[in-house]
Amino acid sequence: MSARIGVLIVDDQLLVRAGLRMILELEPDLDIVGEAADGVAAVALAAATSPDVVLMDVRMPQMDGIEATRRVPADQPATRVLILTTFDHDEYVYDALRSGASGFVLKDIAPEQLVDAIRVVARGEALLSPTITGKLIEQFVQRPPDAARAAPEAVAALTPRESEILRLVARGLSNAEIAAQAFVSEPTVKTHVARILMKLGLRDRVQVVVYAYENGLVTPGT
Repeated sequence: MSARIGVLIVDDQLLVRAGLRMILELEPDLDIVGEAADGVAAVALAAATSPDVVLMDVRMPQMDGIEATRRVPADQPATRVLILTTFDHDEYVYDALRSGASGFVLKDIAPEQLVDAIRVVARGEALLSPTITGKLIEQFVQRPPDAARAAPEAVAALTPRESEILRLVARGLSNAEIAAQAFVSEPTVKTHVARILMKLGLRDRVQVVVYAYENGLVTPGT
């Protein structure tokens, strides 16, 4: 990723797109590479412009943001999707994160927090607040006991310490919180997380949370 961050704005409301553009254009490190009013246009523009971050709405005509989120990373692996929506219902959170989103923020977020969120996601990190993690976990609480699958073979490649760190990440803990609980430094936590991502073929912490619960590596409440 270059020093400047290319952002694609996707929302079906013209006024919302205009407002977002006004906020983001004030930042010297952000470049607006385009705007789209629906998922179909978003996928096409992402392929044409290769943005660092797609700021994606959920409810849109022709193709919603969930399906667009599923398609963009598949076609543009280096592009991150940050979901921006007025809806915080559990199904949107779960579907968006499972589709490959690297973060999820609500439209009532403060402008400076939105800018920070874009930068976090652009760095290749995941933006997963404790509230969103809680909503995701609730999805697994509501599932029948047999929904979890046996752990994949790749998990056997994790060291005991990496397995411990994975469970803490899946609980939504920050690097600082993990460092305190595991009695290691934050740089050590980052190293372990990087190795976990590499060994399991995952992209970021969001995928770690989904992976851990779907494969029975952790269960709600543990």
